[in-house]
Amino acid sequence: MKKYHGNFFIMWDQAFESGPPQVGGKGWNLARLDSFGFKVPPGGVLSSDAYMEFIDYNDLGDDIAGISSKITATNLGDYTQELSQLEEKIRAGSIPRVIIDEVSAALQNLELLDKAIAVRSSATAEDSAAASFAGIHESFLNVRGLENILAAVKGCYASLWSPQAVAYRRRMELDDNEVLPALVLLEMVAAQAAGVGFTCDPQTGRRDLLVINANFGLGESVVNGAVEPDTYYLDNQAWTTAPALLKLNTGSKQGFTRPAEDGGTEFICSDELSSRQVLNDEEIERLGLLLMRVFESLGEGEQHQDVEWAYDGRDFFLLQARPVTALPEYTFAALKNQPTIWSNGNYRDAAPMVVSPLQRRLLKNTIDTIQYTQFPAIGYRMPEGFEFSRYFNGRLYCNISALQWAYYDCHGSMPDFFNDFWGGHQPQLKIDDPDPYAGEVGRERQSRGMGMMKLVMEAAAEAPRIFAEVPRSAQVITVTGFAGLPESEFDDKYIELGNILKKYCERFTFLAAVGTMPLITLLQNLYEYFGARATVVLNGLMVGGQAGITSADHGYRLLELAELARRDEAAVRYLTTAAFNPILWEAELPESSPFKQAFRTFIEEYGHRAVYELDIINPRWKEDPTYPLDIIKNTMDTARPGDLKVKQKLQFERAWQEVVETVPAEVREEIRQGIKTAQEGAAVREMTKSVIVMATEPYRLMAQELGKRFYRRGLINEPGDVFFCSWADLFSILREEWNGDGLKALVEFRKMSYQRKETIPAPDIICGEKLVFSGPVGQSSGDCLRGVAAATGRASGIARLIAHPSEGNRLQPGEILVAPSTDPAWTPLFLKAGAVVMETGGFLSHGSIVAREYGIPAVVNVAGAMRIITDGQEIVVDGDAGTIDGPF
Repeated sequence: MKKYHGNFFIMWDQAFESGPPQVGGKGWNLARLDSFGFKVPPGGVLSSDAYMEFIDYNDLGDDIAGISSKITATNLGDYTQELSQLEEKIRAGSIPRVIIDEVSAALQNLELLDKAIAVRSSATAEDSAAASFAGIHESFLNVRGLENILAAVKGCYASLWSPQAVAYRRRMELDDNEVLPALVLLEMVAAQAAGVGFTCDPQTGRRDLLVINANFGLGESVVNGAVEPDTYYLDNQAWTTAPALLKLNTGSKQGFTRPAEDGGTEFICSDELSSRQVLNDEEIERLGLLLMRVFESLGEGEQHQDVEWAYDGRDFFLLQARPVTALPEYTFAALKNQPTIWSNGNYRDAAPMVVSPLQRRLLKNTIDTIQYTQFPAIGYRMPEGFEFSRYFNGRLYCNISALQWAYYDCHGSMPDFFNDFWGGHQPQLKIDDPDPYAGEVGRERQSRGMGMMKLVMEAAAEAPRIFAEVPRSAQVITVTGFAGLPESEFDDKYIELGNILKKYCERFTFLAAVGTMPLITLLQNLYEYFGARATVVLNGLMVGGQAGITSADHGYRLLELAELARRDEAAVRYLTTAAFNPILWEAELPESSPFKQAFRTFIEEYGHRAVYELDIINPRWKEDPTYPLDIIKNTMDTARPGDLKVKQKLQFERAWQEVVETVPAEVREEIRQGIKTAQEGAAVREMTKSVIVMATEPYRLMAQELGKRFYRRGLINEPGDVFFCSWADLFSILREEWNGDGLKALVEFRKMSYQRKETIPAPDIICGEKLVFSGPVGQSSGDCLRGVAAATGRASGIARLIAHPSEGNRLQPGEILVAPSTDPAWTPLFLKAGAVVMETGGFLSHGSIVAREYGIPAVVNVAGAMRIITDGQEIVVDGDAGTIDGPF
């Protein structure tokens, strides 16, 4: 095929660049699929400019403008005759010679002029996220010869003005000038089987399933509902390398559609095929993996796809892909017909970032498994396959309406204090129930609550074993590395790793609750004596517990390392040289350096951690210790661990003195034991995430090895591009379902999308289609912001707005750290700060736990803090009252 350039007929490679205004939604999606290496039949697009040229050439502009201006959604029936006349004028019109010549030359170049092709509408607003136009415009199949092709072109043009097309535009409030027809012309596939695949269940709204409809012959019988097709349901979870077949319904398939000898198609009635399965199990899995690639490519892991496919007995071809535009809301019966509220609250504490393409399904499944399994484990019936999480512009959000309802309906937890503990600025779910424990339903809730406590107690006893077993099991998979692993064996390794991580996630909630329940119990005991001051006293009692809170411990260790470095001449020389290179610390520091020995031990213990560590795109500290070494370098002159311990001791003693003065002597030992249990629980809670990071590290190692291999094979431009692939991409190549052609273009597209999404402000909540950026909550005056009092004390100083841990060098000792949220990578910055203010987070969030341990005043969940507080201004943080004083 020669390189072809035309003004009206656009080949697939050019159509991608042209975009929907020129080639329409269907044409653009097919062009993208072709560019990304999917099998799309040879063809191209007759652009929307060709339609405008045709209208001008036949002097139809005034006719169209006249009828367009008169028709409304309510009077359409008055103009059906005029629309019919307009359609006839279009069919009778003449196509300009320049367009005829281009179509002829292009099809000749594609070697399609004498072959059967499909002529399909691709209007400029068609197959978009807003409007599908499914079945609205005409398409023509099995068209042969230039004369018939031109007739089909005019037939598609005319269908733009059918009553159903005009009615659809009025219903969707689309201007007629917004919907101009481009046309897809592509070769007919000699289909043994065809149909439609969905990356969700379009009937129920379930997002954890793939649904495939299939029949023998062409897909027309499936699309137009002429038969009951086979229906296959597949699990689309990320724990395995390809979607697994869960259930199949063999449809009655009263017949099939095939190409007619004289053009067009014909339906053949047949009983002999009705009992046969259209695709075998292996073919179903292959198609499922292909659909996942479409979801990850066009849908970017967010927008589910409706895909038409055809199978010629060897390969699956894609004939159309478009967003699913009317997916039912799959939720609890009590929440039906209510707007769903999505919040980034607690999620923002652990995963605030735009997630890489390679990690997004795995991270979502990890968090959804944690959220979901806590309920059936104690006997509560959840909607099957329910997913609490979704991506919006690359960031993860939680269905907070469903989560609040599940907590209430499962064990009676009312939403009153949900935000204080979970974080976020979502509205409280309105539940009209004065006593959730009344009656038989209430007794069931109490029973499930007791079941929850039992599982938490079991988790507390088993935590040391689980925390040792999970990393050990993951390490067994990687002990020999992946460099020598045959490509056929990556499949098994991935599935084995998925089993380990999934099993751990199923116990995660109960392990994390080991840190929740003792704290709440202690708070309740203190409330009896201190009333509203109970939280203040509690925060003071939790200071400096030294209970082995891993995310606090690595901050302590870095402080100690900074002090050690100050006394180590070799370390001072290495850290202060102009040519300081963190990657070369092993080579540049002598073995005699005490700092080197201590830092080596630190990396052995904490090297699995990273900045925004739940995304495997980010290097672990053992690979790149730049972040911890920068912390050490920038705190070397000021680090005084001994002074911190003295300060913590004084804070604890002040709080304990209040207990001595207020609590009866016979109760104090119970309080002291409660403090110990709460501190130990906090250590377990923080360790749960550390273990997840350990368990996911092998995924990164596997990806790095595949990145090297695919780079050597020329499939990607650099090894790191593997993180802009999806696992479906990688295993399609490893299984030899795809040769990797187009992967470079797909990676570049994803990189641009990733960078674009990082610039998009993340709303706090999403209510239906409305994005909400929260403002100050409970602001009593223009000079005061309010949040959750998370750690005791009061401090004043310069506010330093830090959007990402990598900006930590800007924070000077004693300044107030103001952050959007904090994961463990932020911990070392706390020890430089005079106080901490967080835009999100709850009483039990990572930042709150660590700030309490360090004894640093902290107020969290301050709506709009990063927008309202000005970098460099003087503020006062009151961690007892939960306020920040301005002015603002």
